[in-house]
Amino acid sequence: MMSNSRLLWSSVTMTAALMLSACNQSATDATDTNADAAAADTSGKTIRIATEGAYPPFNYTNADGSLAGYDIDVANALCEQMQAKCEIVAQDWDGIIPGLLAQKYDAVVAGMSITPERQEKVDFTEPYFANTMVWLTNTENQFDPTAISNLTLGGQRSTTPGAYLQDNYEGKNGNTVQLYDNYDNAYLDLKSGRSDAVLAEKVSANSWLADNPEGFGIVGDEIDNDDNIAIAVRKGDALRDDFNKALSEIRSNGELARLEQANFSQ
Repeated sequence: MMSNSRLLWSSVTMTAALMLSACNQSATDATDTNADAAAADTSGKTIRIATEGAYPPFNYTNADGSLAGYDIDVANALCEQMQAKCEIVAQDWDGIIPGLLAQKYDAVVAGMSITPERQEKVDFTEPYFANTMVWLTNTENQFDPTAISNLTLGGQRSTTPGAYLQDNYEGKNGNTVQLYDNYDNAYLDLKSGRSDAVLAEKVSANSWLADNPEGFGIVGDEIDNDDNIAIAVRKGDALRDDFNKALSEIRSNGELARLEQANFSQ
């Protein structure tokens, strides 16, 4: 016969085991629920992205109003990798960072270079492209990039080539720097003879030359000014880490290289 004390102990032990099992089951259920919630939070998320729409081949606007180019392809690839939905809108370059800070959109994917001045206002992801600069000119001008004097030089304002022009040529040796809202206008003045040369990113210059092959060309060596292009987000936004993870994945699986080849194959 089992003693009362042994019966009591068995009862306590069984009760404790049942309670422990119930607690473990609840914890497992809670963990599964949290995991599902986290997955639902990342997949299906809508990310609002701004681009310029006037900087081919990085970004441009088609005749039907749709946006295209390397930036748009990269943004869509990243959103697909993150299982998120992209909403991409065009924004004038001068207002693109103010619009981000005003929460008009969540990120900027617009061929934007990382600079110390911009880093004071926004956070950048890891770079998704590295630029070099080139001189683009009328081949009849006999432009010599090693001896620039008394010339009008064009570029786009609020860009690294624009800053390079201002730092190195504005008011020096009789030179004048003319900066424009976008490169389309800079190239128009070059074509009309109102400027002697344009300093631009190599891929932008090549894209323009593909449509204007007669009488214009790249002169001199490429200028490597450590120009890295990245995605801008608001300070402290966790979206930066999401983009970095997705960037790493599309770089590893070859998708980023494929998009570069498709957009910069000239």
